[in-house]
Amino acid sequence: MAAVAAVPLRVCHQEIVKFDLEIKAAVQDIRDCPGPLSALTELNAAVKEKFRHLRGCIQELEQMAKEQDKESEKQALLREVENHKKQMLSNQAAWRKANLACKIAIDNSEKDQLLQGRDSVRQRKTTKESLAESASNITESLMGISRMMSQQVQQSEETVQTLANSSRTILEANEEFKSMSGTIQLGRKLITKYNRRELTDKLLIFLALALFLATVLYILKKRLFPFL
Repeated sequence: MAAVAAVPLRVCHQEIVKFDLEIKAAVQDIRDCPGPLSALTELNAAVKEKFRHLRGCIQELEQMAKEQDKESEKQALLREVENHKKQMLSNQAAWRKANLACKIAIDNSEKDQLLQGRDSVRQRKTTKESLAESASNITESLMGISRMMSQQVQQSEETVQTLANSSRTILEANEEFKSMSGTIQLGRKLITKYNRRELTDKLLIFLALALFLATVLYILKKRLFPFL
């Protein structure tokens, strides 16, 4: 504040008012500071610098008051200096309260974040347990599906085996049918042959009977009608 010592009285008043208002605004910024502590430290450093300037201006005003020739003006300036000192002390008290409130708020915020972190860890743990349980359930479901598919495959194999046996039975029956068909055809041929032979035998018997009757008639004719 070397420059402040050389300024006129009016300028000194203006500087004191300016720094007072800036300190009040900075104290409000500290009170509203959400953190972290590094931000609060920066604000406090700025406030300290403003208090240093304000103190210098008050000291300069006090020095000017002491140099006044008129006692009345001197006393008036000294009362003004005293008022500025009281205002500065009030600002310092407000500054300390704002720091205390800000630190409490930051501590509470950090505690909340810590609790949220614990809740997050607990939630992640619960989520992991849920995922593990879900994975176990999925594994059991897959094992159940695998067992079901194995049973289905076994049933399919049994069905295929049954179809194969049925196919074999059908083929055997077809072979037997073919054999029976050959036997039936052979029997039909034999029956036809026997029918033909029976017809021939009947014809021969008829011819033999006719021949016999003709012979008998001839003999009777010779015996009974020799003159014929």
